[in-house]
Amino acid sequence: MIDHKEKTSLRNAFSPQPDDMPTELPVFPQHNVLLLPGGRMPLNMFEPRYLAMVRDQLATPQRLIGIVQSVKPSRKGVQAPLRDTGCAGKIINFTEHDDRYLLLLEGVCRFTISSELQLQNGYRRVTVDWSGHLQDLYLDRNDYPKIDRNLLEKKLRIYLERMGLSANWEAIGTTEDPALITSLAMLCPFSADEKQALLEADCPPTLTKMLYSLLEFGIHENNQSESRH
Repeated sequence: MIDHKEKTSLRNAFSPQPDDMPTELPVFPQHNVLLLPGGRMPLNMFEPRYLAMVRDQLATPQRLIGIVQSVKPSRKGVQAPLRDTGCAGKIINFTEHDDRYLLLLEGVCRFTISSELQLQNGYRRVTVDWSGHLQDLYLDRNDYPKIDRNLLEKKLRIYLERMGLSANWEAIGTTEDPALITSLAMLCPFSADEKQALLEADCPPTLTKMLYSLLEFGIHENNQSESRH
């Protein structure tokens, strides 16, 4: 049994305990989208089935929605197979606007899908196993390695420039290490397989090391592509 700490620097009065985690979970399948424990994801829900899912989950104490990647992009009327591992996000804020819900999810804990259930009000549901990921509920700032800001910013600037993207460098400079690593892993334009690998990293140091490697790989691949033209 893992000796979890009741209090950590990243837990609060509303953080769930293992016994609070449900055995069944509604899922919002996405392709090339990543939610990590501690990360925050805005969602714009407007399809009737997902409006029903949000209403149903707002009526539960946990208010959890599973974000899981599909193996391939979904096609209309076809349920794409799901990856085995996803991350549950808690609805921490929502507004109703123009017949849609605007949500903010906070990543809580990863899960492994045990089986898929019948549709409920049009949305997909799965049975889940949390046992391999309960450490996510007790993340602490000290679990994350101290990062070299100058090195990371240098790599990130080159990577984003090669991708034709920009960043809010002032915000990056004021973001604490754990939140920065999590946000970059979620937001950088990595492939679906790369994002799944980040999701399945066994601990924050592994996640951090993998993020550095993917930035370097992206820079290297772009350099090779440019040299061929």
